[in-house]
Amino acid sequence: MKPDGGSLIGFGSSGIGGTTFKAFDPARDVALEPSFLSAATEDVERAVQLAADAAPVWAKLPGPARQKFLGAISEKLEARSAELVARAMQETGLPEARLKGEVARAAGQLRLYGEAAARGDWLDARIETAQPDRKPLPKPDHRSMFRAIGPVVVFGSSNFPFAYSVAGGDTASAFAAGCPVIVKAHPAHPGTSELVGRLILHAVRECGLPEGTFSLLFDAGFEVGQALVQHPLARAVGFTGSLKGGRALADLAAARPEPIPVYAEMGSVNPVFILPGAIAERAAALVEGLYTSAMVAVGQFCTNPGLIVLQRSPAAEQLVKDMAARLAATSEGVMLTPGIWRNFRKAIEARARMAGVAPVGASLLATGPQSRASSLPQNTAAPVWFETGAQEFLGNHALSEEIFGPSSLVIWCKDRVEMLAVAQELEGSLTASLHAGATEAKEQGPLVEMLAAKAGRLIFNGYPTGLEVSPAIVHGGPYPATSDGGRSTSVGTRSLNRWGRLICYQSFADELLPPELQNANPLGLRRLVNGEWRNDPI
Repeated sequence: MKPDGGSLIGFGSSGIGGTTFKAFDPARDVALEPSFLSAATEDVERAVQLAADAAPVWAKLPGPARQKFLGAISEKLEARSAELVARAMQETGLPEARLKGEVARAAGQLRLYGEAAARGDWLDARIETAQPDRKPLPKPDHRSMFRAIGPVVVFGSSNFPFAYSVAGGDTASAFAAGCPVIVKAHPAHPGTSELVGRLILHAVRECGLPEGTFSLLFDAGFEVGQALVQHPLARAVGFTGSLKGGRALADLAAARPEPIPVYAEMGSVNPVFILPGAIAERAAALVEGLYTSAMVAVGQFCTNPGLIVLQRSPAAEQLVKDMAARLAATSEGVMLTPGIWRNFRKAIEARARMAGVAPVGASLLATGPQSRASSLPQNTAAPVWFETGAQEFLGNHALSEEIFGPSSLVIWCKDRVEMLAVAQELEGSLTASLHAGATEAKEQGPLVEMLAAKAGRLIFNGYPTGLEVSPAIVHGGPYPATSDGGRSTSVGTRSLNRWGRLICYQSFADELLPPELQNANPLGLRRLVNGEWRNDPI
């Protein structure tokens, strides 16, 4: 398989368009072939119209048929993994082992969401049968369920070319919920995106699905993405990226004559609170675990631990010194794109100038954070951590903002009261972690409750990076972690509900109802019937 640079619109490719661009190898600092053609206005119109035409077919497609389709995509990803990984390595600078694991994760979540589609639990089918003799008023028959919302626009992410991109979580869950998908490929890895898109289209054909089931559009800038979000036939948006990008899309969607939901995963600092008892019990393990979590993928995970909150003590100071030594010995790593690299340098230089902020281990990093960053080769970064006091943090909102890359901020608290004050001041995050010793764990109820209001996933004696894709997982959080305030998840089977809307059928004849709500329960779903969960016919 080799990419040819054209958008995939239904079963055809785009031969028209505007600006051309190339992928970029950040490790070798060179452009890659071929040139990719930004989609034209006509391409956007055709892709959305095809998706709208396919939507009614998809909405009626039974769950097992969606499962078959998702399974076909996962099989193709696995079969062509070596080719996909080879191209992704060139476009991202990520190591082979990491990308192989990501292909496996993408295939696994496709299967998981297919199983959820076949099982049908996500539909939350509920039935209340009529009671015509009820006093003082009769009770009508009424039945409700989630119904597919229609064409979904998905934006590929920069840092996960497989798990959060063309065949990633948003696409997989939208397919499982019964929605056609239009993906706006990320310009950082267009070749990888095209190869994955072609595999999806092969599965569309094999399963006999409508042409508009899937399309993939390229864009060197922002025009195509904006046009997709504003198109009147688009019904929802999935996005993984920066706070600035997510807010821009959410604002566009809200300004439409008919606003649509935007499920954007944006900025997250993922605070880690380390209590004195944990340091006393396992200081060396804490240094190793925190270092590993913070340095994975050169700090370019959405769950990178960006804030480390400690009570000052000789043991805590030694822990930070040991961490500084590990950081000082760490070689630079390749960042995903020149743009991300430039933004990282700008952010750490700005933080280094803030009052009350100092580099962690300044004596070990003799050149200091600014000169160290500026002396590295193009597109590479070494870890640069900072430290500040709780009062300085509480008085400077900029210190609570995410720096995307290998940088974290240590916050020193003088006592438990200051630690709680820091927790109270935090903005929304995807995760919050708490490390406590055996004797102090039971006393942390107030801190746990405070963190539960700030994050979508709480971690006890663990680290935020590493995400188990399962029916129970939550990958979301209050703003600015997500645009919807943490009311949904982008990972796990609950993500299917993003792409549905509730509909209630009242006093309908049985034969006019969708199969999911018919008395005979022909699909064998688990349904809430008159307040009781059951699988049998009525």
